[in-house]
Amino acid sequence: MISTPKMSHITSGFVAVLVGYTSSVAIIFQAATASGADSSQISSCLWALGIGMGVTSFGLSLYYKTPILTAWSTPGAALLATGLIGTSIEEAIGLFIVCSALITLCGVMGLVEKIMSFVPSSLASAMLAGVLFPFATSGFGALNTHTLLVGSMITAFFIMKRIVPTYAVPAVLVVGITIASLQHLITYDHVSLILSTPVWTTPTFSLTSIIGIGIPLFIVTMASQNVPGLAVLRSHGYNTSSSPLISWTGITGLVLAPFGGFAFNLAAITAAICMGEEADKNKKTRYFASMWAGVFYIFMGLFSATVVSLFASFPQALIFAIAGLALLSTIGNSLYQALNQQLERDAALTTFIITASGLSLYGIGSAFWGLIIGLCVYHFYQKNT
Repeated sequence: MISTPKMSHITSGFVAVLVGYTSSVAIIFQAATASGADSSQISSCLWALGIGMGVTSFGLSLYYKTPILTAWSTPGAALLATGLIGTSIEEAIGLFIVCSALITLCGVMGLVEKIMSFVPSSLASAMLAGVLFPFATSGFGALNTHTLLVGSMITAFFIMKRIVPTYAVPAVLVVGITIASLQHLITYDHVSLILSTPVWTTPTFSLTSIIGIGIPLFIVTMASQNVPGLAVLRSHGYNTSSSPLISWTGITGLVLAPFGGFAFNLAAITAAICMGEEADKNKKTRYFASMWAGVFYIFMGLFSATVVSLFASFPQALIFAIAGLALLSTIGNSLYQALNQQLERDAALTTFIITASGLSLYGIGSAFWGLIIGLCVYHFYQKNT
């Protein structure tokens, strides 16, 4: 008997995409803007991300009959939002290609566990926390200029976090848009429903950008996205081999990087929405939920120009606040993982502080230096204990 999709599959897929977009599309917008991308290139970036996530989520779920959901790298986007300042869009595309090539190589050669074992989890978490920390300070710092708007968003976040955590970020976005509209901070004159057009950008390759941004982007994507994504898959009883899944996310990145697709990976939090009993009581047919998520991803990609025009009309304080609040839990969890081991605490703290400082030496960004100096401290302690 052939299984057919249920309404719960459609709703679960829609909620997964809604949570994914509302929790981090503001960060994508900031990352693209940091590279000097214009509105058409930002639209192309979201087009590439939507199409890439949609095709891989739909195709991999159908092929493996498993609820496999892919996503963009939110921590990676946060890294780009600070690291790409002063970098051309052509250089950014070049490091996107290098990052995706490394992800593909890891998948094809089955190196996921080996690569991750080289970098202690405490240091990877510390680097991630340092990358994301400026978003939290910018978000809460916006209270200084937009007290009512940001204060209401923060209040709504913690209330919803207590009641319905899954919908905390979407609720905050609704509250922010409502208050900003009442304060006449948003104009919808240029918002319209239009199809997006992909824009090809010829890459250039800068060694300093690849070392300072590309390699940290690869590490952050693998450590904070693919590894948790695999853990969520396993925790729900799905044992699909990691190698082809990682390989396909990397290949997708290689194909779509020239259009702005910076990094694709396995989803974790949003994937769990498609893997629970709410999606389907029958574990064997929950993959329909992630297939529907793929459909919604493709739709969002096709109309990404509308998303860009909408976010372009938002005040910066709203974008800063939604990004900071969306990343708050990730920052907290990362700091806990980073500082939980006493013998590794100094190395992790060094990594966090240097990464958060925004240090730049020889044109190479702070995430790289934080990780390198942290590793030196880590190995120094290991040899002397």
